[in-house]
Amino acid sequence: MRIISGSLKGRHINPPKNFRARPTTDFAKESIFNIIANHFDFEGLRVLDLFSGTGSISYEFISRGASLVDSVEKDYHHWLFIRNTAKLLNLQGLNSIRVDAFTYLNACANEYDIVFADPPYDLQGIGALPELILTKNLLTDRGWFIFEHSDKYDFTHNHYFLERRVYGSVNFSIFQKKFLR
Repeated sequence: MRIISGSLKGRHINPPKNFRARPTTDFAKESIFNIIANHFDFEGLRVLDLFSGTGSISYEFISRGASLVDSVEKDYHHWLFIRNTAKLLNLQGLNSIRVDAFTYLNACANEYDIVFADPPYDLQGIGALPELILTKNLLTDRGWFIFEHSDKYDFTHNHYFLERRVYGSVNFSIFQKKFLR
């Protein structure tokens, strides 16, 4: 696993062999970050990374200039790996938070430009994530929710649905909170 772009471009991150996380492939990660780059200036972005696993997405956002990334992971070993990697690489602005993602969402009072979620594909209840995230005040005006999921989900009829991208077995559904002012 490597960091694709930014100040840490090319840096390899090597989680232990016994990790149970399924990191986003480099190809899919590079593709989704190219899409993000066409819509956002990374400098100063505030990001929530749910189900962080190895922390790959969090590192990529920080490397590209995000000012804050809250990286939420409930597994102790994964959380510890993210925290230690952030210290090792001196990643200012990356907060490794050890808690269940649904618990975090229910208590969260922060607002983000991007919420990224990559839950285990077989985790019960993940189909409800778009509504849960998009009906709370988690996103800034025109903020995005990016959801990595298997092909068994179709969110094209969701009111906030923006687009879907498929890279092999990786599916990204992108949602945008549209505020009426």
